Amino acid sequence: MTTLEPDREQAREAAKPPIPSLAEIEAAARSLAGVVEHTPLEYSLHLTEVLGAPVRLKLENLQRTGSFKVRGATYRLAQLTAEERARGVVAASAGNHAQGVALAAQQLGIPATIYMPLGVPVPKLLATRGYGAEVVLEGATVAVGLQRAAEHAARTGAVLIHPYDHRDIVIGQGTLGLEIMDDAPDVTTIVLGIGGGGLIAGVAAAAKARAAAEGRQVRIIGVQAENAAPVPLSLTAGHPVEITTRPTIADGILVNRPGDVPFEVIRELVDEVVTVSDDDIARALLVLLERAKVVVEPAGAVGVAAILAGKVRAHGPTVAVLSGGNIDPLLLQRIVAHGLAASGRYMTVRIPLPDRPGQLARVSELIAEAGANVVEVLHTRHGQGLQISQVALQISVETRGKEHRELTLQILRDAGFEPEVLPD
Repeated sequence: MTTLEPDREQAREAAKPPIPSLAEIEAAARSLAGVVEHTPLEYSLHLTEVLGAPVRLKLENLQRTGSFKVRGATYRLAQLTAEERARGVVAASAGNHAQGVALAAQQLGIPATIYMPLGVPVPKLLATRGYGAEVVLEGATVAVGLQRAAEHAARTGAVLIHPYDHRDIVIGQGTLGLEIMDDAPDVTTIVLGIGGGGLIAGVAAAAKARAAAEGRQVRIIGVQAENAAPVPLSLTAGHPVEITTRPTIADGILVNRPGDVPFEVIRELVDEVVTVSDDDIARALLVLLERAKVVVEPAGAVGVAAILAGKVRAHGPTVAVLSGGNIDPLLLQRIVAHGLAASGRYMTVRIPLPDRPGQLARVSELIAEAGANVVEVLHTRHGQGLQISQVALQISVETRGKEHRELTLQILRDAGFEPEVLPD
């Protein structure tokens, strides 16, 4: 491959208008029919009561490969020429984009190589290989994989499939917006997460154009994890800004800079961008499990997290997009525990006690009096800050919410104990 070929493609893409047209997205939807699922919308009574307006959930966690990524990947690969398909494709991802590209390549008979980080969850690794892609494990982060994928493309001539920074990716993701407008013709607000920006750019382009054609308006609200939120700063600056991210459970949107292509759409069409904390996200996952009976990955739950945290104002019928459901069971277990603690329904307390008989029984009686439930107990004479005549009781307790948790702690204090709530 000569170096002119990617330059020609970039020139072709640059010549196109930054915002995809409704006709382009509708054509993409027709081409994807039978390949991607038309995922359902489900009414949520609980979120409706929280927001004060009807709320429906777009269950993209039920999509093939468990995420919206297959939409953009399939459309992007479908636009390749026969010569480009023969060269194969290469991508880098820790999960959802990898599976989307692998499945799309399998469907279209295109050789695919996927670079994944060494610590990728086993279910995502096995799923990507199961779709027939060659997986290369290298580096600790996706950033390393992207660099290796670019080197692979330069070396072999394979077409690099970026996870979000390409117009065809945005068009493919926009088909999700068409489904929302078809299934919820009265929708006035759509809430969804932002990582690199491909999904929200596509949904905004589709929904705004469809609403305009119908003579009405629809609001698009983007949500980022507060530990990885480059979009608000980028909007202020007027161009994509790179930030230093901090760890977040929403690893699917852990991006330090929005893509150039989707940012142009976001700047023009997205009405508001808000951020949520990891505690907000954990609470949302717990609500979705208990109230909606759906399993969602942290990045897929940020829209619901924004509603629960009061970051979204009611303006009529609202759709929250659950963009993916690929979550490791062990991570889900930890997040559920974190969500229970954040909701005031679970706490671990450390209580110094005199080293004499009956103290453990007395604490248990007080907790029972409060109506709380003991889950786990650790009783030890070893611990920092203990006197020789003391022991430490570490006890995990289920409560019914924050008020009940405070009541339980106050009953222990009134009896002369000094409970310390430990971080979950």
